[in-house]
Amino acid sequence: MGRQRRPTDVEHGPQPGPQTAFLAQSEADISIYGGAAGGGKSWALLYEAAHYADQKGFTGIIFRRNATQVRNPGGLWDESMRMYPDFNARPVQQTLEWVFPPHGTRIKFAHIEYDSTVLDYQGMQACFMGFDELTHFTRNQFFYMLSRNRSTCGVRPYIRATCNPDADSWVADFVSWWVDPATGKAIPERSGALRWFVNISDTLHWADSPEELKAAWGRDVMPKSVTFISASLKDNKILMDKDPGYLANLKALPLVERERLLEGNWIIRPAAGMYFRRDWVTVVNAAPNVMDVVRYWDLAATPKTDHNDPDFTACIKLGRDPDTGRFYVLHGMSMRETPLNVERAVRNMAAQDGVGVIIGLPQDPGQAGKSQVLSFARALEGFQMRARAETGDKMTRFGPFSAQCEAGNVAFVRGDWNDEFFRALEGFPDAAHDDHADACSGAFNLLAEIVESRFTPWTASPEWL
Repeated sequence: MGRQRRPTDVEHGPQPGPQTAFLAQSEADISIYGGAAGGGKSWALLYEAAHYADQKGFTGIIFRRNATQVRNPGGLWDESMRMYPDFNARPVQQTLEWVFPPHGTRIKFAHIEYDSTVLDYQGMQACFMGFDELTHFTRNQFFYMLSRNRSTCGVRPYIRATCNPDADSWVADFVSWWVDPATGKAIPERSGALRWFVNISDTLHWADSPEELKAAWGRDVMPKSVTFISASLKDNKILMDKDPGYLANLKALPLVERERLLEGNWIIRPAAGMYFRRDWVTVVNAAPNVMDVVRYWDLAATPKTDHNDPDFTACIKLGRDPDTGRFYVLHGMSMRETPLNVERAVRNMAAQDGVGVIIGLPQDPGQAGKSQVLSFARALEGFQMRARAETGDKMTRFGPFSAQCEAGNVAFVRGDWNDEFFRALEGFPDAAHDDHADACSGAFNLLAEIVESRFTPWTASPEWL
């Protein structure tokens, strides 16, 4: 059936450039809209899902990796609440579906958190499937759901996906023909060009036409067509006009994330020297007297012997000058000791720092983590202490501190511990140990929370006792 855009009163239609190209693509079985952040990718995916919503029997589903990502403020469901009422559609909050007139067509929002979750969709068929942030899904999840992409409504089944670059994702290999292997950037002349593949024994074979694949693998193979359309923030004039500070936010990211999200780099990977270099920071003899100050500990509890290489217990003392916003690393230390000696060291350092310095500790999940925090709370009675559950991967947590260092906004107070920390941070994330980096991450993020909310000192509630 012909591809006809239904008349709507949506506030903004697709913007000229990649967004229009993505929505106009009708030949590709799989079209991936990717590259830098801010290119209007999620908006385009939602708009595309409604393309045939007035076609009787049409079915559509849009996936994120987990349910939280679907419901997050500013996420897919939030954005659909701004768009789909213009199509006279009705939301069903309990099932995360939109019902479109005149035939009651439903566009559903769902998630595929684990590889086994795909089994929840056995027997399902959907004419349209959308994957928001395709790099978050596993290869197995995507190719299984490809088998559910079926149609009996007269509209040829198709898949549309969005993504940001990730060199370690299977998607990087999937779209590699459209990417310059030397720079990691999309090749402009190939954006929107079609290629075909067949999956033989779980290996993808590519060609410039389906005829080539049939000649190589037999007339019975059924090639799938794919295209990749690259976009960047400059292609989203609406966002640039509404939020001109978004560009500054991207420029303030650490090097790796900045290359991925601002430049659309598909080959850059975290490596030693990308998250910290000692020439990014200054070494000073003294710091301001009036600052918010924390000391954060990354805990380990195994002594060093001739036959092991255990993690370090590491800490840094970090302050922020309220007048300039500049950060000062006032002191750092590391050790490999028993649990009892680690607890004694934390207590002794608290006594040296004084009650004005807030002590931060990581809280591991589960009862063991609660018990450890309670033990430290008792040992640190009379001091301010906060336990933090650490979320996200180590590089994401280290990112804000790294960005401030690269921007020249961090100074280290001179001490014999400087060189040890510089070597450890410059080796992150490739080095065998990341405890010094974890201590910096924890201190920076705790200090940011304190400055933002003017933290009330931690006290043990009845549930801990």
